[in-house]
Formats: sequence, C-alpha cells, structure tokens
Amino acid sequence: MRDNFLKKTVLYKSHIQLKAKMIPYSGFCMPLQYTSSLVEHMSVRNSVGIFDVSHMGKFLLKGKHSKKLLQYLTTNNLSKITSGQAQYSCLVNHLGGIIDDLVIYKISEMEFLLIVNASNIEKNKIWIHKNINEKDDNKFFDLSQKYSLLSIQGPNSLEAIQKLTNISLYKIPFYHFIIGKFSGIDEVLISRTGYTGSKGFEIYIHNKYAENIWNEILKIKTNSFQVTPCGISSRDSLRLEMGYRLYGQDLSEKITPIEAGLSWITKLEKKFIARKILKQQKKEGKYKKFISFVIEEKGKIPRQGYLLKNKDNFIVGNVTSGSFSPILKKGIGLGYINNNSKIEKNSYFISIRGKNIPIRIVKLPFVKI
Repeated sequence: MRDNFLKKTVLYKSHIQLKAKMIPYSGFCMPLQYTSSLVEHMSVRNSVGIFDVSHMGKFLLKGKHSKKLLQYLTTNNLSKITSGQAQYSCLVNHLGGIIDDLVIYKISEMEFLLIVNASNIEKNKIWIHKNINEKDDNKFFDLSQKYSLLSIQGPNSLEAIQKLTNISLYKIPFYHFIIGKFSGIDEVLISRTGYTGSKGFEIYIHNKYAENIWNEILKIKTNSFQVTPCGISSRDSLRLEMGYRLYGQDLSEKITPIEAGLSWITKLEKKFIARKILKQQKKEGKYKKFISFVIEEKGKIPRQGYLLKNKDNFIVGNVTSGSFSPILKKGIGLGYINNNSKIEKNSYFISIRGKNIPIRIVKLPFVKI
C-alpha cells in the first residue's frame, strides 16, 4: 500500500526527523524501528522507551445504560472494577468469535473509554452501533482521530515522566488511571498500563499537544538513563515475550476466547452475547487448544504460518506468532493445536525448511519481569 493511502499519526514528521524506518501497519504509516529492534527491545527491558501508538482506536461511551451495554457486548465483568480502573476484555459475536480484544477504562458509572485495535475501528463502531438500543440514552463518540496515545515503558519509566507531573505516579496501581495535569496540560489521562510486560504508563492527550509532549519526554536524560524512541518491531517482540495475543494473528472472529486461552477474561456467570455457546464449549472441551512454546535448538526461529506436527508427522496445528526472544536468546512462539484431545507436552514439532524441530510447551509468560 502506498504511503499516500495510509493514515498518519500527528507524530509522523517527528518519526521522519528521527530517521525512523516507516512501514504500513493497520492502515497507518508507522515507525518499524529507529535504530535497531534489538536495541529498542533491550532499552524497554532495562531502562525506558517511548512508543507512539496513536493509531489505536479510542471510543467514548456515555449514558445511564452504557455499563449494561458493555456488559452484554464484552466477556469480562465490568461490575468488578471501580471508577479509575481499567479492564482487559473481548468483544464477541453471536457465535463466540472474537471481534476484537480491548481495554475498557471506567471513568464513572456512566462513562467508559474503549481502546481498540486500529485495524478494527470501523468494524467495532458498526457492531456497537448495531447493539445500541434507541430507547436508551447511550451516546457513542469516536475520538480516534482527535487524541494521541504515548506509551512509556520500562523500569525507569516512572522516574522519567514523574518530572512532568505533580501526580504521584507510584500511587497508581497496575491497570488503574488518573486524569490530571501532565506537562502543563490539564485533563490528561495517565494509566498504569502497557503492552510490553515491563513497568510503564500510557498517556492519552489531545492531538494538538502530542508533539510537544513527545519531545519533552525524549529530552529527559539523567546520568543513568535516557528515553529511547521505539517502533512496532520491538513492541511486537516485547509483547510476545509476555505471551500477549495480537489480533489478526493470535485472535480472530474464527477463534473464541476459550480457544485463545482467555478463559480468565470470560466470565460465564454473567449474561453476555454467546455466553451459552462459550459455556458449552468449555464444558465439552472440544476445541482447538492455544499453546505457547520454546525451541531449544539454537538458531531456529518460529514464524507465523509455520506448521506444527505430532510425533507421527501429521499436521496438527500452526504457529500464529513467533520470534527470537532477546532475553531468553531462543525462538519462542504462540499457536494452536487443532485436535480436541488433551495437549501432550514434548510431543510436538515445528516444520522449518522441511525439517521437524522439537518444541517445548511452556506456561506464559516466557519472560518473568
């Protein structure tokens, strides 16, 4: 796809000035990397990095019945969180397939911010509008093109950005947020969230302030660290080390949250779309199984689409995400075994260039931070 037809975040010129390698991603022209994906990956694991993830969709749902609507459309239980807290969840269709995975921020009992995947913005809007009851007073706003999202990640992230706000960031628990002043700007949402597994924060700001705040954060430097700009390549390897799913690869409308190993965000005690189907699926156990695995053989890296085989050389599944782990210094991957039987550890192989390489199934995360 030519750059002319791709959307750009308001930080596009900043990425060009930093000599980022730009690529098409989810309909946007996004920075793949600035220096090297390995350097950026290790900066986040050991110090602090900043990502422009403004391409993500940002919806606001307001109204007396907004919570009721979201409880019906999503798999997790919103009644379990309080105002100022965020929750990871899934939008599912009538058959239980995952329309999208998302993070819901509870601003108040009648106001919720939904962060969705960029490639699914229009699909999600249509689905939510389709399910809004005209008799209810719910109001839906798409803020995707009005607000930017910066993600500051790594063990030094708190120390780095604390300089820009009077809010005591250490008091914000994981998956909670505060709306306050940041870098002199009022009404900034600062959340203790991220897609890397390292400590970090995400900051939601109006587009007109994004460039100034991006530059302010990049200027932060101490004797022990400086903030590194990071692209989507390192973001992908970081999320994979944690086993975080990626929509379009590990998740789709043909995969249910039960199959995807997301039973922990599928609260079958509440009423929601496809609850009966998912409850029956979990009870019967007849579904493809999500797996996470390591390749011990040096130099062998799993990639999306590689086939998984059993000891009898029959194809039993495929890899959905795979890469080299800079921390483990091994190939790691996510995928699905397509049969209905119980997963047998150390009984599977990955086909790489015609050779069957043994894989070792492990529990997530691959890397403990």
